[in-house]
Amino acid sequence: MDLRYSDSDERFRAELRAWLEDALPSLPPKPGQDNWPARRAWDTRWQQMLFEAGYAGIDWPSEVEGRGATPTEHLIFLEETERAGAPYVGVNFVGLLHAGPTLIAEGTPEQKQRHLPRILRGEEVWCQGFSEPGAGSDLAALSTKAVRDGDHYVVTGQKIWTSFAHVADHCELLVRTDPDAPKHKGITWLIMPMDAKGIEIQPLRTITGSTEFSQMFLDEVRIPVENRVGEENDGWRVAMVTFSFERGTAFVGELIRTMSLVEHVAGLAQRIPRGDGKAWDDPGLRRDLGRIAAELDALWALTRRNVTQAERGTGVPGLGGSVFKLAYSEVRARLGDLTMKLLDRAALGMEDVGGIESGIHVERWFQSMSLTIAAGTSQIQRNIVGERILGLPKEPAV
Repeated sequence: MDLRYSDSDERFRAELRAWLEDALPSLPPKPGQDNWPARRAWDTRWQQMLFEAGYAGIDWPSEVEGRGATPTEHLIFLEETERAGAPYVGVNFVGLLHAGPTLIAEGTPEQKQRHLPRILRGEEVWCQGFSEPGAGSDLAALSTKAVRDGDHYVVTGQKIWTSFAHVADHCELLVRTDPDAPKHKGITWLIMPMDAKGIEIQPLRTITGSTEFSQMFLDEVRIPVENRVGEENDGWRVAMVTFSFERGTAFVGELIRTMSLVEHVAGLAQRIPRGDGKAWDDPGLRRDLGRIAAELDALWALTRRNVTQAERGTGVPGLGGSVFKLAYSEVRARLGDLTMKLLDRAALGMEDVGGIESGIHVERWFQSMSLTIAAGTSQIQRNIVGERILGLPKEPAV
């Protein structure tokens, strides 16, 4: 891996930076967090602007209307959009960051042509239907069943923590198609149209007040067999491809945002009074924040290595994604804890106190807790790192 940027990379950066300076002022104010139709319209408008400018699907193949850019240009795109304060992917998270890449790797030519350009143009929003109330972290224990009936699967069951279900057009859905097979062998990955009959969606409100998750009840939902990704009962393998993208690259944008957050917390410490001086006068706080900044720098280097290796191989991120996911979740949680310590009594509520923007930091602290659960808990990631990378004995089955 060459850590230096080439002249071509820098020209790409300059062109992107100039476009962002022109494009961002044209965006209207972002809608409130519970106005989901408006949030979908706002997020997909930004996606459409990126597409029209040639910046959608930076690393996606040109055959599906992506830019077909290099891994380095993809990372420059993430750096520059964060530097400019551009919108994050929002409701396009699932489609852009793991459902779409899964279709690129595993979908049929018809599935790729039907869905991928529409995801890039902001015309198609996806949700994720993996988790179930009775499965917990053991995703392979899922029980939502799909019974073959001619050219359709008939799906019945319940999903929970379904991201963006109430504004989605399609769902990446895991179902059990062979109840008699070992639990990892009888699963199938399906594309479920969200306007199919038999789907009931109930929003869930999280501790931060957000309603981006839902629980979803499925009552004899008919899904065409042509919507199956991979072979019947081979869905666990396809799901591992999805997780490779979710753990390996989907959080990269968040990493860059967190690197900026460290600078913001340092600025906060230089404003908050402590004794006769400022909180920044505490050498222990500066040491802890410096250590977090160094760890984030190391994770950025690891990300560049993972992305480069994936592009040179199968195009699918490897087990290094679990190393990244585990380390990032842990360092993000420590940054949240350090910020709460810095805010002191102002951390007791979600309202700003004393002219300090404490509310957003309390909200981010709550969000940091979810990162140790999302896309596989830290305990699951430790098992993957221990067993598949370090070659340690498998954890005894319970």
